[in-house]
Amino acid sequence: MNAKKILALMLCAMMLLSLAACGAKDNDKQADMSGDSSAMTGEPKTAEEAFALHKELLERENALLSENAELWEKVFMAADKGMTMQEDGKNYGDFLLDTIEGAKDQFTDEEYEMLKESATEISNIENKLTELENKYPEIMQESIDGDMSVPAGSDMTNPPDDGSMQKFPAFEGKDLDGNPVKSDELFSANAVTVVNFWFTTCNPCVGELSELDALNKELAKKGGALIGVNTFTLDGDEAAISEAKDVLAKKGATYQNVYFDSDGEAGKFTTNIFAYPTTYVVDRSGNIVGEPIVGAITEKKQAETLQKLIEQALAADVG
Repeated sequence: MNAKKILALMLCAMMLLSLAACGAKDNDKQADMSGDSSAMTGEPKTAEEAFALHKELLERENALLSENAELWEKVFMAADKGMTMQEDGKNYGDFLLDTIEGAKDQFTDEEYEMLKESATEISNIENKLTELENKYPEIMQESIDGDMSVPAGSDMTNPPDDGSMQKFPAFEGKDLDGNPVKSDELFSANAVTVVNFWFTTCNPCVGELSELDALNKELAKKGGALIGVNTFTLDGDEAAISEAKDVLAKKGATYQNVYFDSDGEAGKFTTNIFAYPTTYVVDRSGNIVGEPIVGAITEKKQAETLQKLIEQALAADVG
């Protein structure tokens, strides 16, 4: 199965689930559309202003999808799993509008109008984000040298019993340079392995690549590693691999990214991940430690939870 066929499903769920994890916003923010949207009317004069506006717009988009989560879940469930989002010049907001229209009978008139208004604003935000990224390419480089902020030495909970731990699905694949990668050899070589699932057109996914690279460097000092799995590259899609390598290079991310067959054990596991980005912590025996981290680690809650699981895996490896 071509991973690009499920882009729409992944993207819709990613925005709904991973961004909702950032926490509920004030209810009056939804009503104050004009105030929040006014940021799009201003034109930044410098790269610094463009970066600040880019960040503000992403936060606004996140807030729109964090509110009324139950309604957005209905939209996600109604999404056409065989539909691609980026066709005919459409962006994520346009995709949401099409999905909402197709599921119109599932909502009250008030719910339908609210969803349509929010999706329209998201479409406008996406257009402005693209405009800023094209005009100020340095926006994509802005956070490369930033240090990851995660607590050190935070208290750990007791790890679950070995019998209750789920194995990460086995795979034999390659990295983006064509080198063979086997999951059993990969995990057994590391005290802990962080596995990050992402895709190229997912803004929060791309936004955390620099932080993930910094984390990989920290893990290396402790006998661990971080790997990425770009879902577009499953089955060795050459165009997707080239695009992924380009995005990683622009963000200064040098850690290993791998792909495998979509019809294998790990491929089927991947297609059942509907929130992006999602990150797993895996111990030396190939067991998944704790629950997956849903949402970008640029958020404090996700960063703290990830660090806690990493420390848990490292402590168990020493023991």
